[in-house]
Amino acid sequence: MSARKIIIDTDPGQDDAVAILLALASPEEIDVLGITAVAGNVPLNLTSKNARIVCELAGKHDVKVYEGCDRPMGRPLVTAEHVHGKTGLDGPTLPDPVMPVQDQHGVDYIIETLRAHEAGTVTLCPLGPLTNIGTAFTKAPDIIEKVQEIVLMGGAYFEVGNITPAAEFNIYVDPQAADIVFKSGVPIVVMPLDVTHKALVTKPRNDAFRALNTDVGIAVAQMTDFFERFDKEKYGSEGAPLHDPCVTAYLIKPELFSGRHINVEIETQSELTMGMTVADWWGVTGRDANALFVGDVDADGFFSLLKERLARL
Repeated sequence: MSARKIIIDTDPGQDDAVAILLALASPEEIDVLGITAVAGNVPLNLTSKNARIVCELAGKHDVKVYEGCDRPMGRPLVTAEHVHGKTGLDGPTLPDPVMPVQDQHGVDYIIETLRAHEAGTVTLCPLGPLTNIGTAFTKAPDIIEKVQEIVLMGGAYFEVGNITPAAEFNIYVDPQAADIVFKSGVPIVVMPLDVTHKALVTKPRNDAFRALNTDVGIAVAQMTDFFERFDKEKYGSEGAPLHDPCVTAYLIKPELFSGRHINVEIETQSELTMGMTVADWWGVTGRDANALFVGDVDADGFFSLLKERLARL
């Protein structure tokens, strides 16, 4: 089977970085057409810089990186330096990128790429706020029916919120964009906190990354060393959850994950619950299912895949 064509839409972030590395290490399954950066974990100038740093770390200097939207569609930008550090990639010391940012705007790149490909052949993989995707769908609604699938990290149900009591960060930053995406009719796979909090980098798992004794393995170990302090303190967990790599792992080995096809609505009105993913897990509303909402992962299988693929870089 040919590799799946994807666009990674991202706001790196240590876990975004690992997701990108996993994709770039898996050319048999994943063909990364391009990477679009969005403001989220840190402002846009840093997310586009970090995306290029990660590509160069992987030795993939030919990947094209585009800058997308620098703020949400209808709200001021909220960032997460308290989790990811002031650069977004705190932990390892990595050189500034040599690769250029492409001149084209990330939203225009998404639109042009979907128009240029046959319908049902390009998957969108958002790892951050959905601003670029929501903006593209609004600007060029003709592309919506061309998307094969959207596989995204965002939202929560049983784990509720990590930036407010009710909302997960990626959806909270731009709930208006998320609402557009979830109402678009495109097939959606959601990796919420409910599953990503089960993909924990325990000490033995992080030691295994470091033991690869490569630039990539050591950098990933240093990223998660930094990243985990927040979750250990907040949740009392064993280590850092690798949220975003669940997206790329799903593209490679979907059998590692399980969930339910349910209806998911986005709260855009109430400041109390703004950005909440109202997930009808129990099927009580009668509303049509619009997403596969993933709830469980084979964590050992996930980390085996991650270690095996990162060893290639």
